[in-house]
Amino acid sequence: MLLPQRARLVEVGPRDGLQNEARLIEVADKIRLVDDLTDAGLAYIEAGSFVSPKWVPQMAGSAQVFAGIQRRENVTYAALAPNLRGFEDALTAGVKEVAVFAAASEAFSQRNINCSISESLDRFLPVMEAARLHGIRVRGYVSCVLGCPYEGAVAPKQVAAVANELFAMGCYEISLGDTIGTGTPGTTRALMDTVAGQIPRGKLAGHFHDTYGQALSNIYASLLEGVEVFDSSVAGLGGCPYAKGATGNVATEDVLYMLNGLEIDTGVDLDKLIAAGQRISDVLGRSNGSRVAKARLSV
Repeated sequence: MLLPQRARLVEVGPRDGLQNEARLIEVADKIRLVDDLTDAGLAYIEAGSFVSPKWVPQMAGSAQVFAGIQRRENVTYAALAPNLRGFEDALTAGVKEVAVFAAASEAFSQRNINCSISESLDRFLPVMEAARLHGIRVRGYVSCVLGCPYEGAVAPKQVAAVANELFAMGCYEISLGDTIGTGTPGTTRALMDTVAGQIPRGKLAGHFHDTYGQALSNIYASLLEGVEVFDSSVAGLGGCPYAKGATGNVATEDVLYMLNGLEIDTGVDLDKLIAAGQRISDVLGRSNGSRVAKARLSV
C-alpha cells in the first residue's frame, strides 16, 4: 500500500501526558502548553479531562484551562468525559469534542475502572445520547489492544468487537491504544487488518506507547495498513504505570520527524514543537522524552 500524502496528529500531552505526572502543575502552565501546541500548528489537542479529581488529581482545573486558552478556528480542543457528569462539565466549559474509553481486556477493565467491558460500554450510552442532542462529536479509545499487563496477549478479534461497539454507538473515530507498548510491526498490521474488517480504515487511529522502543515502527506499520491518524505526546509526556521507569507515550516530535522524512504533511512546525516540549519539560523539572528534541537542542 502506498503511504498517504497527509497524516493527522492528535496531541494528547496536556491530558494523557500530564495526568501521569506526580508534580502538581499550575493551570497557567497547562494553558501555556496548549497555546504553544496551537502555535506549533497542531489541529487537534486533548486539553483536559473532566473526571473526579479524587481519581485524577492532575486534571483538576480543566475548566479553567479551557477558559484560559487562546482558541483558534480549525483547531479541535477536546477533553476526556467518561460519564454524563463529566460530559455536562465539559459542555459548560465550552468543549466541542469529547472522548470516551474502554479496554479490550476484561482484567484491565476491572482493575482500571472496576467494571466489565460490557458495563463500561453501557455507561457511555447517556454520554452518547447527550452528545447527539448537543451536536458534540465523540472519539473512542480502546486500550490494551496489543497486550495487557494482567492477561498478556489480547486477541485482535476481541479488540475489533470492542471497537465496533464504540463505533456503532456513534464514536466517529476509534483510537487503538498499545497501552503497555509491547506491540511490534507484525502484530500491529495484523490488528489493524482485523479491526478494519468491521470499521473503515479512515475511521481508525493509532495510539502507541514506546515502552519497548517499537512505537515509531508500529506507526509506520499502521501507515502501510492505511491508518492516517496518530496520537502522540509532546516531549514524550506521560510514563507507563505498568512498567516502572519505562517510556510511555511516543513523543510527538519523534513522530513528526519521521513523517517529515517520509514527505507526509501534517501542518506542524517541528522547531516550534520542540520549543513547546522543552518549555513544559523545564516546568516539570524532568528530562525531555523526545530523542529528536534532545538531538536538536544539543547542537
